Amino acid sequence: MSTLDGVSEQQPSAPPERLTGRLKLVLVVLLVAQFMLAVDFSILNVALPAIGKGLGFSLGNLQWIATSFALAAAGFTLLFGRIADLVGRRRLFLIGLAVLGAASLLGGLAVNPETLLIARVAQGLATAAVTPAGLSLLTSSFPEGPLRSKALGLNGALMSAGFTTGAVLSGVLTDLLSWRWSFLINVPVVLAVLSIAPTVISESRADDANRGDDESHGDVRARLDLPGALAVTVGLLSLVYGLTMAGEHGFGDPKALVGLILGVVLLVVFYFVEKGVPQPLVPVRILRRRSVIFGNLAGLLAFVTETSLVFLMTLYLQKVLGFSPLAAGLSFGVLGLGTVVGGVAAARVIGGIGTTPTLVTGGLVQAVATVALVGLGDSRSSMWLLLIATFVGGVGNMLVIVGFMVTATSGLPDAEQGMATGMATMSQQAGITMGTPIMSAVVTAHVGGSADPDVILAGVSVAVLVNALVVVAGVIMAALFLRTPRTPTRGIASEPREDLARGTVESDAADNLRP
Repeated sequence: MSTLDGVSEQQPSAPPERLTGRLKLVLVVLLVAQFMLAVDFSILNVALPAIGKGLGFSLGNLQWIATSFALAAAGFTLLFGRIADLVGRRRLFLIGLAVLGAASLLGGLAVNPETLLIARVAQGLATAAVTPAGLSLLTSSFPEGPLRSKALGLNGALMSAGFTTGAVLSGVLTDLLSWRWSFLINVPVVLAVLSIAPTVISESRADDANRGDDESHGDVRARLDLPGALAVTVGLLSLVYGLTMAGEHGFGDPKALVGLILGVVLLVVFYFVEKGVPQPLVPVRILRRRSVIFGNLAGLLAFVTETSLVFLMTLYLQKVLGFSPLAAGLSFGVLGLGTVVGGVAAARVIGGIGTTPTLVTGGLVQAVATVALVGLGDSRSSMWLLLIATFVGGVGNMLVIVGFMVTATSGLPDAEQGMATGMATMSQQAGITMGTPIMSAVVTAHVGGSADPDVILAGVSVAVLVNALVVVAGVIMAALFLRTPRTPTRGIASEPREDLARGTVESDAADNLRP
């Protein structure tokens, strides 16, 4: 059947204004999967001491339970996003979910550190596959316009809520049952999604219009751009490793410096590799689009700041105010509520004022709320300030995140949605992974080895101020480099797919499409 940009000719050129029953089922399935993946990022945080005691991890090796997952999740996301375009997004989504379920079962039954770390790496690889595949299924199922913005808003809200829920759930499961349930809870969710997804989600890939079903696997492998994949994957792994070492030992640590330098060099190499290969992992013309490059930078900073703020407030609540891990985790429920409010409101805000103004407004709200946290004191009377500021900051951060997702995935044909969402997911994963080590390094530089609550409070305050400055940098960047697309009164502007195929996009115009 003839298609245009990988979209079936039966799909209307103008986006529908209401969710059909099938689209609601697709949305529910994809959102449940993305929520579960977000929970996995933080669900072991509170449980780490119990895991270490149960399996015999040394104190120095305990952090690798989180780091091994983060390295795999961040390092392989862009590669799997492109593989999803080529072999089928639903196929990779389902395979990744199956691997996630098996890895979670292995982790829950682990009897030694080696088995647990293998399970965590497998969970990270599964996350790197499922997240971009699921997001590209979301963007290709919901045409550009108000419905896609609404879907991305709900996705962003549940994603951030999942990160917060993981911290709370970890404390509850560890206290009431066992740390093993932080792994095992994934298994029934995975089975439920796998039983429903094949019947409601259609297969989607980049080049359905241009190749037959009988194309050989050899051709698919040739199109994966292995040199580029190797450069970007090892580069990201090195960068995340360097930041992790910096978070533990400071930026002067030799391992941190080697990792950071190697990561930057390999990412530069990746750019030049992409310029020279006939079928690049990420076409250079895409990397030249301001909506893609600066949209992803805005998203990266949004995830760096808000997830690391959770780390800073955890230090404050436990090391300064003396809260238990469970009580500290429950305190972030207000932040989770703020992200849900921001995610639900984002589509309406974008439809009213445009994508770039939403990014800027959300960033300013988040920056003001973050700066307010510098006023936290050493008594529990400061809790009212923490709760209000984290709620407001959560709303602002979610406006930025949804704005980033819309910006980074708009104006591209469905054939490139896996690549675009792979980049967006890479920004998300890298931001979540990098934020805590960066802010930990700031605190460590100020505090040293002191356990004095006043010294820790001072270090947290400095890091909070740095966090706010990073948010402001993102606001300035978005205001200067992201053009505002025209928006109709009823929602976000959306051209017919035929226009997209000819390269006529609202933002950045034709200059961003030149090779």
